[in-house]
Amino acid sequence: MDILFAQIQADLRSNDALRQTNALLQALQQCAAGRDVSLLAKSAVEEIVASPASAVCKKLAFGLIRATRLTADLWEIVCTGIRTDLDFPDPDVTAAAVSILASIPSYRLGKLISDCNKEISNCFDSPSDNLRLSITETLGCILARDDLVTLCENNVNLLDRVSNWWTRIGQNMLDRADSVSKVAFESVGRLFKEFDSKRMSRLAGDKLVDSENSLAIRSNWVSSMVDFAWKKRNALMARSLVLPVESFKATVFPIVYAVKAVASGAVEVIRKLSRSSRGANDVVDSGNAERFVGVSDVVTHLVPFLESSLDPALIFEVGINMLSLADVPGGKPEWASASIIAILTLWDRQEYSSARESIVRAVVTNLHLLDLHMQVSLFKRLLLMVRNLRAESDRMHALACICRTALCVDLFAKESVRRGQKPLAGTDIASLFEDARIKDDLHSVTSKSLFREELVASLVESCFQLSLPLPEQKNSGTESRVIGALAYGTGYGALNWTEPALEVVEVCRPCVKWDCEGRIYAIDCYLKLLVRLCHIYDTRGGVKRVKDGASQDQILNETRLQNLQRELVKDLREVNNPRICARLIWAIGEHIDLEGLDPLLADDPEDPLNIIVSNVHKVLFNMDSSVTTANRLQDIQAILLCAQRLGSRHPRAGQLLTKELEEFRSNSLADSVNKHQCRLILQRIKYVTGHPESRWAGVSETRGDYPFSHHKLTVQFYEASAAQDRKLEGLVHKAILELWRPDPSELTLLLTKGIDSTLLKVPPSALTLTGSSDPCYVEAYHLTDASDGRITLHLKVLNLTELELNRVDIRVGLSGALYFMDGSPQAVRQLRNLVSQDPVLCSVTVGVSHFERCALWVQVLYYPFYGSGVAGDYEGDYTEDDAQIMRQKRSLRPELGEPVILRCQPYKIPLTELLLPHKISPVEYFRLWPSLPAIVEYTGAYTYEGSGFTATAAQQYGASPFLSGLKSLSSKPFHKVCSHILRTVAGFQLCFAAKTWYGGFVGMMIFGASEVSRNVDLGDETTTMMCKFVIRASDASITKEIGSDLQGWLDDLTDGGVEYMPEEEVKVAAVERLRISMERIALLKAAQPPPKPPKSDDEEEEEEEEEEEEVEGEGEDKKKKKKKKEKEKENGEEDGKTKGPSTLSKLTAEEVEHRALQAAVLQEWHMLCKARSTKVN
Repeated sequence: MDILFAQIQADLRSNDALRQTNALLQALQQCAAGRDVSLLAKSAVEEIVASPASAVCKKLAFGLIRATRLTADLWEIVCTGIRTDLDFPDPDVTAAAVSILASIPSYRLGKLISDCNKEISNCFDSPSDNLRLSITETLGCILARDDLVTLCENNVNLLDRVSNWWTRIGQNMLDRADSVSKVAFESVGRLFKEFDSKRMSRLAGDKLVDSENSLAIRSNWVSSMVDFAWKKRNALMARSLVLPVESFKATVFPIVYAVKAVASGAVEVIRKLSRSSRGANDVVDSGNAERFVGVSDVVTHLVPFLESSLDPALIFEVGINMLSLADVPGGKPEWASASIIAILTLWDRQEYSSARESIVRAVVTNLHLLDLHMQVSLFKRLLLMVRNLRAESDRMHALACICRTALCVDLFAKESVRRGQKPLAGTDIASLFEDARIKDDLHSVTSKSLFREELVASLVESCFQLSLPLPEQKNSGTESRVIGALAYGTGYGALNWTEPALEVVEVCRPCVKWDCEGRIYAIDCYLKLLVRLCHIYDTRGGVKRVKDGASQDQILNETRLQNLQRELVKDLREVNNPRICARLIWAIGEHIDLEGLDPLLADDPEDPLNIIVSNVHKVLFNMDSSVTTANRLQDIQAILLCAQRLGSRHPRAGQLLTKELEEFRSNSLADSVNKHQCRLILQRIKYVTGHPESRWAGVSETRGDYPFSHHKLTVQFYEASAAQDRKLEGLVHKAILELWRPDPSELTLLLTKGIDSTLLKVPPSALTLTGSSDPCYVEAYHLTDASDGRITLHLKVLNLTELELNRVDIRVGLSGALYFMDGSPQAVRQLRNLVSQDPVLCSVTVGVSHFERCALWVQVLYYPFYGSGVAGDYEGDYTEDDAQIMRQKRSLRPELGEPVILRCQPYKIPLTELLLPHKISPVEYFRLWPSLPAIVEYTGAYTYEGSGFTATAAQQYGASPFLSGLKSLSSKPFHKVCSHILRTVAGFQLCFAAKTWYGGFVGMMIFGASEVSRNVDLGDETTTMMCKFVIRASDASITKEIGSDLQGWLDDLTDGGVEYMPEEEVKVAAVERLRISMERIALLKAAQPPPKPPKSDDEEEEEEEEEEEEVEGEGEDKKKKKKKKEKEKENGEEDGKTKGPSTLSKLTAEEVEHRALQAAVLQEWHMLCKARSTKVN
């Protein structure tokens, strides 16, 4: 291998173009085979890029450079080579030099473009097509990128140049050469796409914070390109038709985007964002008619390609873009149906199979643009297409769209009939889902397909979304049509959603019999909806009658529900999953109309009540209690509760269930807890049968709640089925929420809220890494990107010496969970020519592998003697003749000299940066909290401003200052689940939830209690807040990491606001405070105040009430701190003994509280003394 590399290097050094070309081709082959060719790249840079060579060699050398990593020294040589090549007379060489601009690292790019701007502008006017193509393509790639926008933000001259270049690229769309015109269209399309999605910047790994200016800059470019394309739309369409047909695809998106932006009014908002200084006369103002004609012209221009084209990719591109035009005001459903039919034809021809997911996504997201007939006719076909999709997330998204469309169609058709239109066949949910294959799937018991579970879960979750208020829509667009249709269908009526939901429940009924290898999520969803509907229609009270004021619709719906319940009771015998059996009994037993059963059929085994009781027996005496088939504990609890409520509602049910419970009680299967429960339940049933008028004792109304909610963590599940359930639940919820309540994109937020949006983040504050007397000043800040698991460190280096430093190296090392993308142990950034006091920026991006404390260690090496030493010249006789020696002489580098090494402080990444806020409801949070396995507790303290009394949480107005130490928590990545502020001197409980980047769950509770100051009655103020932090996590490694440096973690959380208190100190401080309080109280008792004249009765009463309130508040506060719990009882007693009802002195609320506290303190002191004496004995 070494011989081969030596041969390639020798060929590169020769002046023969052919040998150089062959050598470069060999080097590229080696690179493609995965070998390290950095040595060859170095030779290529020195021998080919830096010296004159043919255009082909240059192109190949640049190809080799792109495939390897160069040091900063070599990039310098490349940049010098490019600058000389841009002036080269051969346009092909210049074109090759231009093409590498896109690969130059961004820290070097700004300077290079600024230096060469004249040469770059000249390329646009070159007569050579190849050069114009190269410059249009390369600049189209670079100028849309985030890093360049940031460079423009800091450099006004560069901004003007780039804006001019965009104009030139726009004009090149009409260039005489086809190839140039095509890449100009592509470049403009890229700019538009980047404005909407920033996809390219993300792929390039840019993690930049959008500031107002960078947004305004990009908006300015976009609005000027949109104006240009709108003015010249006819010319552009004509030009695109003359292009070769394979290039036509590139021209579709830019024209459609520009026309749509003008027609939908988006361009106005983009102009507002750009805050450009263009006069009103420059701006295109087109009336409605002109806009509509413009859109129609574009559609007419595109339609022929849908029918006649043979290229699937082109048909798809045209179809997608026509769908987006059908969405503008005045768009026609025919445009959408033409596109969708063309796209579906691709599916039938199976020519475009690589894009199956894209085809389905395009069709389902645009279904609402079609008319009702077409939606219904496509429905069954779409279900089968979705069923065959491989990727889960695509399948879920498509299912969510289909389920929403089904509800939409159903509601819309019913409302149209109500308003007197002709009914349309096949619009109800039952007929939409009556396809034979889907039916077989739903009715089959042991089908292996996951699709049916996904379908049922998506349908049910969509019904629940429909039951919530519809989201408000400020801006028109795709979503507003759907919401309009739903609003029209529900008539904004509170319960109109129950009609389609009732049909869903009927269609999905067979799911309760499924055997899904232990998975129960879909069936749980189904039962949840069933319970909600039964509660709303109050099925327990039977079907209402007209004379009770029920409408015809209501009577119909209640009858349907009652019939469904009876069917489900019969299905109980066929339930295959023991876990579901108990839940189904609960769902039916809670809501079935027992009064409406026929008393003559009491002995009939087919009677619903008899079936329920026999199944209760089956669950109670179920011997097979293996973990996977039954969660026996929970099942028994559910059945016992159900028995209590059923038995107390109806005498016959009471008799039957008493028999079952007696039998269960005496059986060895019942543990002691169950036996006690049975005794209590039997007593209740007996009491209710004896006193039918006091029936409330054993029964309560239905709540519509389905209590079998899941734990959310896969960590706790040892069986695969539960983990699969959690995964399915996550996917369904995500898809449904993205569709029904989408987070608006950054752009939409900015367009609706303007510049006040919180998206324009405040750039993070920088940390100084060097000392005050160091010759270089270094400051750094970091940006994180959780989705890619990356952190980017941005450094600013300032030369504080008088000298100009020719070369400075920044070395960055890592500790903790950080790693460099290329696997190298450290990164080096070489900076050149640091003028005194001139800041230079550079950045380093690292990946984070897991949740752990990590830091970046920065060293600055600078070479004050760089370039002063000279290597010994080769003094030979034939120096002029020997090309080899001349070449060697030319490539000699001046010596570096001794470096001065400056070690900076480590840049620590706060642990909180590796967390993400996790939205969770308080109920779920408290259900989850006890089951989190890993725990760490510690105490922190801070002092707050203001007196202890004015800072109480009970302050009515203005923010209480007593939470001041925890202020910074609001900016940390935690979701605040809930907070309880207790109305005493100062007590609170805050709950936070977060997830690590890697999916671990972290819950944090903070309990605060304000410490009472030492000399309370001598006028001191209470300003110390003691906080107990309790952190629980799903994984012990997380708490271990947090517990390893508690003060560091507190600093990350509260930005240094809270100080960690070791447990010993907390105990010692408590004992010390008690001792001092004792002395104070002894003094106070010695100096008894003289008695005051007695008060009137009403004053006494007021005083007592006030005192009671305070003592209650006090009790609440004590819950927060363990060591104060014992005091609680004593408060009341001591106050009772010492003061009694005839209080002689007129005390204020604060004084009463102090007395209560003193009594509590005394009591605790006695307890401590007792404990001490027992120990001694």
